[in-house]
Amino acid sequence: MPDHHKLGRELGLFGTDPLIGAGLPYWLPDGALLRHTLEEYIRGLERRAGYQHVYSPVLGKRELYEISGHWRHYQQDMFPPMRLGDEEVVLRPSLCPHHAVIFRSRGHSYRELPVRLAELGGMYRSELSGVLGGLTRVRAIQLNDAHIFCALDQVGEEVTAALVMIQRVYQDLGIEPASYRLSLPASGNPAGGKYVAAPEMWHRAAAFLTDVLDAAGLDYAASDGEAAFYGPKIDVQVADHAGRETTLSTIQVDLYQPAQFGLAYTGPDGARHQPVMVHRSVLGSIERAVAYLIERHGGAFPPWLAPTQLLVLPIAQPDQDAAAQLAALADDAGLRVRVAGPDRGSLAARVRADRLVPYQAVIGEAERAADAVALRLRDGRRLAPQPVGEALGRIKHLIEQRGVGLWEKPILAESIPAESILAEFGGAQRGGHG
Repeated sequence: MPDHHKLGRELGLFGTDPLIGAGLPYWLPDGALLRHTLEEYIRGLERRAGYQHVYSPVLGKRELYEISGHWRHYQQDMFPPMRLGDEEVVLRPSLCPHHAVIFRSRGHSYRELPVRLAELGGMYRSELSGVLGGLTRVRAIQLNDAHIFCALDQVGEEVTAALVMIQRVYQDLGIEPASYRLSLPASGNPAGGKYVAAPEMWHRAAAFLTDVLDAAGLDYAASDGEAAFYGPKIDVQVADHAGRETTLSTIQVDLYQPAQFGLAYTGPDGARHQPVMVHRSVLGSIERAVAYLIERHGGAFPPWLAPTQLLVLPIAQPDQDAAAQLAALADDAGLRVRVAGPDRGSLAARVRADRLVPYQAVIGEAERAADAVALRLRDGRRLAPQPVGEALGRIKHLIEQRGVGLWEKPILAESIPAESILAEFGGAQRGGHG
């Protein structure tokens, strides 16, 4: 497994500069394309799962984080406040306080629950310079975050649905989890210091997560001292090029912040009830997800995610017009396409230079005469010449299916039996009690 620092720079995906600052990488055009594709993919998946997307500011008053508990329990990881007149504002270390305020902005009935709010939003962590590196430890983070506000009897199915969504995303991206972890507060100290002081709350929240993990039949290890300050969490771990495990995806059950912000919904009895807040991040930080994908695939990304999906290779100068026409058709079909003409060297040299592009379309005199294209696949396979429309249609279909294979039909993963897990909790709902 290659190091994403080195390969990411070689592929022209991202870079750093001391003038911008440590832990603040910039994204180059191909990296921005990859990131945009990933972000649009996760937004679409969330939308189809009943999430509503919001935007919230990266700044908040200090008072916001005093209420949420971040100022007391997480201040060492936050940037210092900035003085604006009589107020102090802070670069946010997480999105959950903003989403709690958004939920609180209007009344809610039990019929609306669960309310699922999602955002790809920026947040900032005051990481020490000694731990910064590439895309895995940065100070400016783009987080794939969501918060689900639900009733107590909906927690199990919502956690389960989040776990199934993580599995679906891992399948589409070719991600292999290294392990699952149940992250708990420090042993014998579930109250005070790093964690909020509410032992019964911790026990109840952990029971929700344990029940879901057991129902899923997943092997997991309980780890003391790894919980969020407000609640326990499921961490899905991945391994980097050196075998070190890091957290990519998380699911957290939070009984603390809803009480702090006075969140409520009107129950069937007409009384006010406090919702549970389920924190869920499928991809975690976009930076860390891309770092893992670079190392996992060695730059040979799944076709749907690749910055360039189709490379058109005219053999000689007379083939240039036909190559341009093919590229235009591919572009109209929604493919990311480039033309590498004979001015860039021999055909063999051009094939080698762009060996990580999933599909290479060779056009010579024979292909022009037959209105056909000869496809080379990234894995070395050469396909017989086929009509242009047929070739582009097949590529487009494969990309839309988001498989990790190049020419094969996508194979569905079965490592988490979604139907049986959901049945354990009565079936996850798209929203509302009905």
